[in-house]
Amino acid sequence: DGAAVAEEVPNAAAWQDGAVLHIGDARYRVERNPPALTELRLPRSLLAGFPVCPKVSAEFAAPQHCLFRWFREQRPAGGGDAAGEAWVETAAAERVFTPSNALVGLRLKLRCTPGDGEQRYGPAREVESSGPVEAGPGACTFDARHLYTKKVCGHGSVRAVSYNILADTYAQTEFSRTVLYPYCAPYALEIDYRQNLLKKELAGYSADLICLQEVDKSVFVDSLAPALDAFGLEGLFRIKEKQHEGLATFYRRDKFSLLSQHDIAFSEALLSEPLHKELCERLAKYPLVQEKVLQRSSVLQVSVLQSTTDPPRKLCVANTHLYWHPKGGNIRLIQIAVAMSHIKHVACDLYPNIPVIFCGDFNSTPSSGTYSFISSGSIAEDHEDWVSNGEEERCSMSLSHPFKLLSACGEPAYTNYVGGFHGCLDYIFIDKNALEVEQVIPLPSHEEITTHQALPSVSHPSDHIALICDLKWK
Repeated sequence: DGAAVAEEVPNAAAWQDGAVLHIGDARYRVERNPPALTELRLPRSLLAGFPVCPKVSAEFAAPQHCLFRWFREQRPAGGGDAAGEAWVETAAAERVFTPSNALVGLRLKLRCTPGDGEQRYGPAREVESSGPVEAGPGACTFDARHLYTKKVCGHGSVRAVSYNILADTYAQTEFSRTVLYPYCAPYALEIDYRQNLLKKELAGYSADLICLQEVDKSVFVDSLAPALDAFGLEGLFRIKEKQHEGLATFYRRDKFSLLSQHDIAFSEALLSEPLHKELCERLAKYPLVQEKVLQRSSVLQVSVLQSTTDPPRKLCVANTHLYWHPKGGNIRLIQIAVAMSHIKHVACDLYPNIPVIFCGDFNSTPSSGTYSFISSGSIAEDHEDWVSNGEEERCSMSLSHPFKLLSACGEPAYTNYVGGFHGCLDYIFIDKNALEVEQVIPLPSHEEITTHQALPSVSHPSDHIALICDLKWK
């Protein structure tokens, strides 16, 4: 109102929203904390028929309130090189854009205006794709599965997915290209290509819970979290200390809220938590095995979720990836013993009697000690897996846990299919006292899996197959 601002007035009081600041003859409209974009990025690889999910970071704004306008390059008339760049706006105004086959060979541009949900908008930014839209692979192994998962299931049900997505750290080595996956076209092992397939696959499952293993940190931060966020899922990540990959758990925001997280690294928990003191003392009698267990960087992700529509309903969602070595059955038994004790602490002590869903790549077939222990509740000290790596690494003990767990998807012939091995290693274990299976989404046919010999392939982004089931509270 024309009064001078006294020197002692703090900024917070002086800068009033909507005020006009006069400095000499200049006039400045004051806007406090206007919406602003801090990051706007498009994926490096764009495939026709696959969703393009930009990474959007903003201050005083949220992606769901931003405005999106998508443009495509103008095709040069007469097929020559375009003189100067011309862009044509597409009909799409959503955060996620799926280019059609008509756009193959053209680059895309996104203009994003940050907004805060209160009709305030900040300055727009534009980003152009680094390359053109390329042709997609045609039919993928998950297309038929999507026919069962078009809609999110109702509020009394939970659709859960468990999937080892094959870390880039392991897919892009010379060993992987030449020895593990020689049958896979090299371009189909590249992370940008696989991410396109993976984002389409996961988005199409309309899941409420997704537990992933072998998630590269950069894949989580730059690709999966922004993409799944656009489809209504919130993500949590837990790195393995010695590797650049870890575990991710996503949950549907309008069905669940996060109450608490209780992640652990097995080796650390074993040494430092009083909960595992007895097991730790028993293990100390077998120094060779103990050393191997403590060397592993395997982790367990545990999240307690609460239903948004029925708050008394809570869930303990656990996710893990156990030691991989074929002769490491004894190591896996110790890891799973630590896991079950920890889950018991969360689901029996901290939140008495809440149902458990335990997903993961257990690197254990249905005939293993680990599978038997999880599903029966106990293991004897004379089980053959205690000597899985020979007599000198025997470590015998009997173990038990209090849960009644069931493999929701049963025991498929295989969930991992590579040139030299196929077997069932992945499971979604559910608390059979509280949950029941409504439907299991069928796995791809053997014919689909072997079209390109084995996995991964141009039409399947991992060497594992996603498990998907619909569960309902009893």
